[in-house]
Formats: sequence, C-alpha cells, structure tokens
Amino acid sequence: MISHRIITAFALAASLAATAMQTASAEDAPPRQKWSFSGPFGIYDPAQLQRGFQIYREVCSTCHSIKLLAFRNLADPGGPAFTEAQAAAVASSFQVTDGPNDQGQMFQRPGTLADHFPPPFPNDQAARAALGGKLPPDMSVLAKARAYEWGFPQFVIDAFIDYQEDGPDYIHAILNGYTDPPAGFALAPGTQYNKYFPGGAIGMPKPLTDGQVQYTDGTPTTVDQYGRDVAAFLMWAAEPTLDARKRLGFQVMLFLIVLTGLLYFTKKKVWHDVHHPELTGSQPPA
Repeated sequence: MISHRIITAFALAASLAATAMQTASAEDAPPRQKWSFSGPFGIYDPAQLQRGFQIYREVCSTCHSIKLLAFRNLADPGGPAFTEAQAAAVASSFQVTDGPNDQGQMFQRPGTLADHFPPPFPNDQAARAALGGKLPPDMSVLAKARAYEWGFPQFVIDAFIDYQEDGPDYIHAILNGYTDPPAGFALAPGTQYNKYFPGGAIGMPKPLTDGQVQYTDGTPTTVDQYGRDVAAFLMWAAEPTLDARKRLGFQVMLFLIVLTGLLYFTKKKVWHDVHHPELTGSQPPA
C-alpha cells in the first residue's frame, strides 16, 4: 500500500514537471545570454558599463529615470570606472531642480556629484501627458525586478548554478524582440508587437536601430550589442556592489572551510584520549 502511494506521488510529480516544461517551451522565453558578471566569480566589465551608460544617456533617459543612482556612483569601485572628474563632468551636463531660494522659488542648476540623476519629467502626470497616457518605469532596479518563470525542474537547476541573470536577459530580449505580429494577432492602437513582452503588445516604440549610437572603442553598433550593453549597465545600477559581494562571499566560504577543518582536527585531538584510553593508561569515565 505504501509503495503504491509512493509510486503515485512520483508519477504525479513527473506529470506536473512535464506540464511546467511544456508551458515554458510553448511561450517565448528570453534567450539566456553570456554575461561577464554571471556565476559566483563573475564581475562587471567597466568598458561595457560605460557603453551601457552611453545608451541610457542618449536613448533611454528621454523617457526613463534612474532616480536611485547618484552621479558619484559612476566613480565607485566595481562600476563603470569613471574618474571623479569624469563623473563630475557628467553631473554638470544635467540640470537639477533645487531650492527654494531666498525668494521662495525652485530653480535649475547644474548637477554635482552629490545629486541623483534627475527624472526626465517633473512628475508622473507630466510623463503620462507627454507619452499618451503611458508611464515608463524607473530603471534603477529594473534588472532585479524583471524575471521569467521557468518552472520545475529548471528553477532547481538555476539554484545550483547560481543563475541570477533573468533581468538582463529579459531587458536584452525586449530590446531585440520587436517583430511583425503573427497572423490574427490584434494590436491595440499605440502598441507594437514584441514576442518577449507578456501578452505581446508593448506600448514602448522600438527604441534602438543599428548604427543609432556611435561607439568610440570599435564595438559593433548593432541592436543586439546595444541591448547587451544597456542591460549590463542596468544590472550594475540595480546591484552596484555585486563585485564586492561576490569577493566577500568567496572569502567567507574560504574561512568557513578552514574553520571546519580546524574544528574537525580539534575534536579529534580532544576526544582522542576518551576513545583510546589504552594508549594513555587512563580509564574511561563510569
């Protein structure tokens, strides 16, 4: 009876797993990309982060904010590797709302390292009015907020391989997913078809085309490369201390391994006389 229940339980689990895998394969899943920061030892590529910032500044910043990021962060260790002077120059190119002044009025001034990136619109209502009622999301933590449900058993495998690049994969896929809608697909007015966007209809027009942004380091100027670079930059914006976190995690794991070995041999030494009283001539406790 018990064995029959176990067999039934395994059969049900296998059925659920197969259903989940079929569901995932039936949908357009974002293709998994190779990132310099993937895995337990991956780190950011500063050159890629600088290119990604260029994409954000020249294209994305017209609609999307990164209000949690400060200009000084551009010069932080583990980031785009801007010098403090370069970061200050970037800050001064933005106009920041400050005040009130002595007359009680708000005013505009050039940004400083201490300022956060200003939003492109003064408030959400202004953004909706300018963009036909649509509110573009803030991109500060977009790379950590977006994910894809892979189902069983893939999510178990991902836990073992330390896969945490769902957000960058999704952003890259969205930027490269604009295509003609399939036959019979009805698009609402003001929307475009994107095969990786949930539901297929996305309100954001295609933001990038080949050759739109010019790189100075010889990197290909394609939509695919643009998507990789800006996705990496947004991953850094969402988790700027990733390099330090992984380095600290490695040091902690190394310390725990050494500590485990020391505790094991200490235990062997302390209990040696108890386990082998014949070697010392002592009697074990009654």
